[in-house]
Amino acid sequence: MRREELQHALAEIRVVYAELAKRSVVRACTARTECCQFRLTGLTPQLTKGEALVAAKGFRATGRKELPADDDGACPLLKRETGKCMIYADRPFGCRTHFCAAAGGPYARKDVLDLIRRLEDVDRKLGGDGPRKIQAAVADALAEIS
Repeated sequence: MRREELQHALAEIRVVYAELAKRSVVRACTARTECCQFRLTGLTPQLTKGEALVAAKGFRATGRKELPADDDGACPLLKRETGKCMIYADRPFGCRTHFCAAAGGPYARKDVLDLIRRLEDVDRKLGGDGPRKIQAAVADALAEIS
């Protein structure tokens, strides 16, 4: 993929995230990060290729090159020392529309379906094969942007 195509795709993903932020869905997220404990919740975010590339770029911006081992069942993008997301501004769509009951539960699919379809369109343009678990998707994206 050419650098120009990659930059355009990343910009498209960020526009989707910005549009989601403008929607008037009431949320009460207090950054509890319970939703980042995949083993505890039994749920793991699924990322399209574009989302994974945005997350990988955000991860690299922290100065890190490799994801930590998935020994504890937590999100690989969660800083273990602080319990905070290392890429909060670049977090995936699923993390933005998460299932945390304390924050208000998941967004209704009908309220974000247009945005999901746009993420899927970018995925197809990038040659992706649909959403994949965050660990594998970001690991592959890190290898691709290296």
